[in-house]
Amino acid sequence: MDGVLLLDKPTGMTSNAALQKARRLFNAAKAGHTGTLDPLATGLLPICFGEATKFAGELLAADKSYAAIVRLGVRTDTADAEGKVLETRPVAVSREQVEAALVRFRGDILQVPPMHSALKRDGRPLYDYARRGIELERTPRAVTIHAINLRAFAADQVEMDVDCSKGTYIRTLAQDLGEVLGCCGHLAALRRTRIGRLDLDDAVTLGTLEALSTEARDALLQPGDALLVNLPRLDLDADATRRFGHGQSVTVGQDVIAGKLRVYAADGHFLGLGGCTADGMMAPVRLVATAIE
Repeated sequence: MDGVLLLDKPTGMTSNAALQKARRLFNAAKAGHTGTLDPLATGLLPICFGEATKFAGELLAADKSYAAIVRLGVRTDTADAEGKVLETRPVAVSREQVEAALVRFRGDILQVPPMHSALKRDGRPLYDYARRGIELERTPRAVTIHAINLRAFAADQVEMDVDCSKGTYIRTLAQDLGEVLGCCGHLAALRRTRIGRLDLDDAVTLGTLEALSTEARDALLQPGDALLVNLPRLDLDADATRRFGHGQSVTVGQDVIAGKLRVYAADGHFLGLGGCTADGMMAPVRLVATAIE
């Protein structure tokens, strides 16, 4: 079983629980996902089976898009709706004030990672310290908010769409927005709508999968190279196909852009990931288990 499933993860389920349920439905021996969603969050969770797991890490650096709901007037210890309420404040802001505040977050910004996160300190995740009541200093990290737009605003609720770089915490963004508005706030709901060029519109729910036949489920899988569509494509001739498939470097010419490439055989099938240097040499980085004659 090889391929990529675009899953629409439900709320209240961990990413790993969703992964394991999908793995059982497809009877896949090997599976992995391309980036965790908190239990509170819903939306796009690409799941890789078989050979596609070799390329799951390539999506970790991709830009992402979210639809978020922020509740103003309440600050929690986790910066989201699952946390303990630490503070409440009256909310007296206008739509114009919210839109002006959002402008301050566009572009390159610094974020302090939340204590309730999987980032590690001395080999242990920060959430482990947080659960024991230990607050640690965290170094602000640079992230990029490509776009942040107000979708709706009413009373104490802000609905917004966010396009951002890897490493962005929408929970932190929600909390920081509340502070800028002077009324505090937290993330009430989150839905991931895009990772790189993969879109939620092409995703399927676990409930839908359960109702399908085995053949219909399998037909929903995308090929492993769907994870690499952001990378340039390179097609090899027959000789280079054979040598590359056997783990050897090949000459591709200096007109090929240096960096990572998705590589295809002379007959068009996907071979794997290659790394090209400025002198026109490309070495295999990660190969699918394809027999090359």
